[in-house]
Amino acid sequence: MADTLLLRALKGKPKQLNLCNKKLDRVPKIIGKIDCLVQLQLKNNKLQNLPQEFETLYQLEVLNLGNNEFEVLPEVLQSARNLDKLHLFNNQLTTLTPQALSGLVNLTLLNLNGNKLKTLPPEICRLSSLQHLSLDNNLLTELPIEFCALTKLQELHAAGNRLTSLPLEFGFLNGLEKLHLQKNQIRELPESLSKCYRLRVIDIAANELRIFPTEFAALPLKEIHCEENPLLQHIPVHSVQEEEVLSLKEICARYIMRELKDRVSPQVYAYLRRAIRHYPEIRDMLSQASKCAVCGESFLNTWLECVKFISAKQDLKVGNLHGLMPIRALLCSYKCFNAKGHEFYGVAFP
Repeated sequence: MADTLLLRALKGKPKQLNLCNKKLDRVPKIIGKIDCLVQLQLKNNKLQNLPQEFETLYQLEVLNLGNNEFEVLPEVLQSARNLDKLHLFNNQLTTLTPQALSGLVNLTLLNLNGNKLKTLPPEICRLSSLQHLSLDNNLLTELPIEFCALTKLQELHAAGNRLTSLPLEFGFLNGLEKLHLQKNQIRELPESLSKCYRLRVIDIAANELRIFPTEFAALPLKEIHCEENPLLQHIPVHSVQEEEVLSLKEICARYIMRELKDRVSPQVYAYLRRAIRHYPEIRDMLSQASKCAVCGESFLNTWLECVKFISAKQDLKVGNLHGLMPIRALLCSYKCFNAKGHEFYGVAFP
């Protein structure tokens, strides 16, 4: 039946071809003769692979392979350099073949919902034009660092996986507008999330989140979904403070950062600048420093992790959420913690 349909199509030189619901277990090789195709629909069949003749479909822009039986991404797709949208939802994919990814440089939409992916290969970064990525209902436990090179990504769906965290470099996805991560096991969002300055919608519902990043309130959010998380509650309790003991490394780091900031001594400032240039490991270490939410001074390691509760409606200005949101705050010392005039609370664990 499929061969007959393709023979008829070959005479008409169509730009669109629909072969959905045909119970196909293979695509006839004659498909390679219809090199004028722009859109090809092959969903709801029994396909496990694509013929090598697929490589002649240079003009193909939309390919729908949803609801089939693919276990690996067909390598012949590396020839589809004009492909714009690729649907592979509800298949049996366990891996994404790096060779197949290498040619999909113009792909803007990739739908991989409902597969069996446990990881994404580092080569995912080759999809440099990707804007919309759907990974819902897979078996993902993490996203590779290379994933953060998808700087054109606008929308990410990764609900219903097994993610426990996001890459620390997640902020490089500064074109991101919608982020859907519901029904995972995420315990903490990266601090770099605040660099996603276009983020409008975030769905982090049904995870294991207790607190939001320090600059979370600076994001231009319109919608936040965070129900079914064990978020910290605004319930003050009495606590006993321990004596502060800073390591020598911490004392030296704070001194260096204070001198670089205040330039009290020109000689010391000049010396420190030269030393940092010659010792990259010092520069890298200091670049990881944090700023105290009270005094504004820099410190190397988190000394006191605190929380500030802000109004979702008044401070974040989102219309779909009410109540208080716990936002992380880092303080450099008990001296700052005990200072008057701030609204930071220590974090108590049961």
